[in-house]
Amino acid sequence: MSADERFWEKKSLIEMSSEEWESLCDGCGQCCRVKLEDEDTGRIHRTSVVCRLLDTGTCRCHDYPNRQQLVPDCVQLEPQNVAEIQWLPATCAYRVLAEGRELAWWHPLISGEQASVAAAGISVSGQVVSESEVDEEELGYYLID
Repeated sequence: MSADERFWEKKSLIEMSSEEWESLCDGCGQCCRVKLEDEDTGRIHRTSVVCRLLDTGTCRCHDYPNRQQLVPDCVQLEPQNVAEIQWLPATCAYRVLAEGRELAWWHPLISGEQASVAAAGISVSGQVVSESEVDEEELGYYLID
């Protein structure tokens, strides 16, 4: 990969085009996990349940362009808010770059292959169940941390 193609090393998140911004998503599906907030502490807990729109095999949204209309609490990641979203995994490229770190070897922009995300154990593929298969009252049984 040429230095010219490594836009993420030259541009801030806010300077990126929408195409560049979208290409930062590694397709891990981690941000699509259903999260529960502890009412007493405010702590966010991840579950092994994911949004009903996430394809659990490919880790891509079934209807990405319309996700916010279909899932009103879907959080739109933007350069202006990514640094404040504490529940983003430490491996998330948006968080990594916002914190001034370098993309990992397995990120598709580095490896050139989408499969490297799953090979590195970062993807939720094979580890989660869709929220369409779980009763909301039972989400507590699916806590992972």
